[in-house]
Amino acid sequence: EHLGLPEAPLRIECYDMSHIQGTDYVGSMVVLEDGLPKKSEYRRFKIKSGQGNDDFAAMEEVLTRRLMAYLSERERPVDERPGKFAYPPQLLLVDGGKGQLSVAQRVVEELGLAEEIPVAALAKRFEEVFVPGLAEPVKIPRQSEALYLLQRIRDEAHRFAVTYHRQLRDQRMT
Repeated sequence: EHLGLPEAPLRIECYDMSHIQGTDYVGSMVVLEDGLPKKSEYRRFKIKSGQGNDDFAAMEEVLTRRLMAYLSERERPVDERPGKFAYPPQLLLVDGGKGQLSVAQRVVEELGLAEEIPVAALAKRFEEVFVPGLAEPVKIPRQSEALYLLQRIRDEAHRFAVTYHRQLRDQRMT
């Protein structure tokens, strides 16, 4: 209700970035299906574009790579799909505020998926939820299960990204 979705999203994907001053830049995708983590669907992304310390460019790269893979798999016959990115999210959530939301919205629109995939952003500061078309954050009650669910997937995406970043950094230092 709070996000204006026609029905409760059964598949939510959340994305986050991790780096230290632009080094070992990585992104993460975590998945909740029916409110439960689906760890077999989690994905890690090494940022390839080498754009330095630019979260927006990194987010754009990760979302573009993921959604292009979905479009590619969608074109194949069902029995030939590898399944890695076969399903679209019913809510695409990004960790961040209005800037990250605008990147996610632009990628979805450019790929022609705006009608199919709704986007939202959850900012850590004040736990504000942003959706396209609204200048102000959506008011979700602090103690609501809806906000708790969004916080849980956002925190899991952050944990997954930071863990991968540390792994790459440790390998490089060794």
